Amino acid sequence: SDPSSFSMAMAKVFFSDLKSGRCSSVVEARLLRFWEARNVKRGGELMWMDVLMVDVNSTVMQVTISAGRLPQFREKLHAGTMFSVSGFDVSRCAQNFRLTDSSLMIRFNESTSFQELTEPDSPLPEEAFRFRNHSELIGLVNTNTQLPENDTGFEFDVDIIGEILSVKSTVCDPPEEKNRVMVTLKLDSDETVTLSFFDSQAVAFHIQLEAMRVDPKVMVVTSINPKIVGGRLFLNATSGTHVYFDKKTEAGAALFYRLVARDTGLPSAAPLLKSYAKVETMTIADLSSFIVSAASQEIDFLCTGRVVRIDTDKGWCYVACSKCSKKLQRTESAFTCGVCNNPQAVGALRYRVEMAISDDTAEGIFVWFDGVLTKLHSIRASEAAQMLAEDGVNPEDTRLPPFIADMEGKTYTFQVRVTAFNFTEHHKTFTITRIAEDHGRLPADDVVNNGDDDDDDDDDASQTIEPSTAAGDQGGTSKARKKTGAGASKVVKKVRAG
Repeated sequence: SDPSSFSMAMAKVFFSDLKSGRCSSVVEARLLRFWEARNVKRGGELMWMDVLMVDVNSTVMQVTISAGRLPQFREKLHAGTMFSVSGFDVSRCAQNFRLTDSSLMIRFNESTSFQELTEPDSPLPEEAFRFRNHSELIGLVNTNTQLPENDTGFEFDVDIIGEILSVKSTVCDPPEEKNRVMVTLKLDSDETVTLSFFDSQAVAFHIQLEAMRVDPKVMVVTSINPKIVGGRLFLNATSGTHVYFDKKTEAGAALFYRLVARDTGLPSAAPLLKSYAKVETMTIADLSSFIVSAASQEIDFLCTGRVVRIDTDKGWCYVACSKCSKKLQRTESAFTCGVCNNPQAVGALRYRVEMAISDDTAEGIFVWFDGVLTKLHSIRASEAAQMLAEDGVNPEDTRLPPFIADMEGKTYTFQVRVTAFNFTEHHKTFTITRIAEDHGRLPADDVVNNGDDDDDDDDDASQTIEPSTAAGDQGGTSKARKKTGAGASKVVKKVRAG
């Protein structure tokens, strides 16, 4: 055949040039992400692989590879890889399964060439998302009314980016049936949305989050299905949903640094954060010099040290407001909360213990709050108070519980939260937020404390103290209800906002 006709047949085109029918031209594009489409009604039988690709003009195109042709291409499918694609069919998208702005899609056929590219003619975009704001998500719900709950079909590409406020999970170990993870995200417009993952995706998300050394701040989530339930907007993951935390994407990194700058009120410390992104091990001497020399920020470090003494003068617990967690003032017949401006506040007993801890380099004063000590000893402060109850003595004035006194002389590996408070001239203490288990691994579902005289742990509603007129009365501290049993739901971690 004539060489010129061959070169014409293999002409380079863009996704926007494609028309329905067979195409012999070449498109250069980057593979963004891919996922399997399975038929739930037929025992999860694989139907095809969906692939999203982006060309030099940032046009995103849906590509479908049938189950029969998949073995030929599966090993080449890697997110981020660039390809030269030719010899394929172009057809219209199904009405209720449109993943991009284009009404067309590519189908691989028996003559498709799918070759990896190292040097494309022009640089290809690294990523492409179609982020939706709150009002757009609500508008899209109306296009989804014909879809059954949890259906993987949906119109358009619906991606979101937001700040993670909290994560709740029903996944237990080992996972059982009917799992769900709910993530609360704050969108750019300050509205919050709830994103749900179900079953195997919930388990995968839970495991991924548990394995992370520090709580992520930002999530980029692709291909979600918006629903209105009881007048509220809910977002459901689909088979095409991919999750990217923090700096895994350029868009996520931009939001991440914006949040960090806002948290500290100082310019973003991008290079420093890159170097301290993981929980780094630090000596106590280095910890003390770090807070003198580094820019003010909120960051976590891992220290190992021996408890040399416990400051008994500071007591071991305090009565916290069950609403705002701040320390309550005790009057003869009631507790008052200055923060909530409540003269009849309900109190909950919480741990707060100061200890001098030293390693080979220095000694520092570290504070253990309620969540960490409850986790370490599996005894709530209210239970400890009942063990030590003395007539006429307020719980916070009783002697040190024996299990806390026994910590003296022991060595612990612990996570320290350094906050803006530590960067002031008045800083005297560091806050311990987690205790490492064997081999220094941090338990991922532990409680994160906020470094004030309170703590973010969720108090059981039954754990309250009410002073009575008799000074000697201990108040109604009831036994902690332990949530046990297979069906018990568990909060993976409370990811604090800001």
